Amino acid sequence: MSRSMRILGIDPGLQIAGFGVIDVEGQALRYVASGTIKTAHMVQAGLPARLKVLYEGIREVVGRYQPDAASLEIVFVNVNPQATLLLGQARGACLTALVSCDLAVSEYTALQMKKAVAGYGKAGKAEVQEMVMRLLKLPALPGKDAADALGLAITHAHVGPAMARLAQAGGLGAEPQTSYRDGRSR
Repeated sequence: MSRSMRILGIDPGLQIAGFGVIDVEGQALRYVASGTIKTAHMVQAGLPARLKVLYEGIREVVGRYQPDAASLEIVFVNVNPQATLLLGQARGACLTALVSCDLAVSEYTALQMKKAVAGYGKAGKAEVQEMVMRLLKLPALPGKDAADALGLAITHAHVGPAMARLAQAGGLGAEPQTSYRDGRSR
């Protein structure tokens, strides 16, 4: 990335979705913004209303910060199948919002993000927060959800260009990330 690029990272969640925006120029990372979109107070409103808030919130963030690309965490099945299904729906609302804004979206696992940011995949939330603070030269620790979102943006800043070069060279078999644009997987 020789020119400046703005990357939006999204840590999807039904109750709290984190977002983080960074600018990248060469190897330099610059913090732009971060925060959360919350629906925890809307439990009585039902799932469709909460998904709408996530969708509209992501679109508002995209409109405000005008990113060039987005990265989103890949969610895996956990112990509670119901929670996994709800998280998957929240993630789907976030992904749909991003692609409806014509953004290329790359996906990374929590393990990939933790390796890229903290140096190892089993890093805890506090370690990710600390490393994000250091990498972006922030005056204080970001919140957990915002830190994960910023970590996803940082991951894309470091991994995305290399993965694109490998894919162009035909060196990739199974991609550890997927990109979506205009309804197509590439």
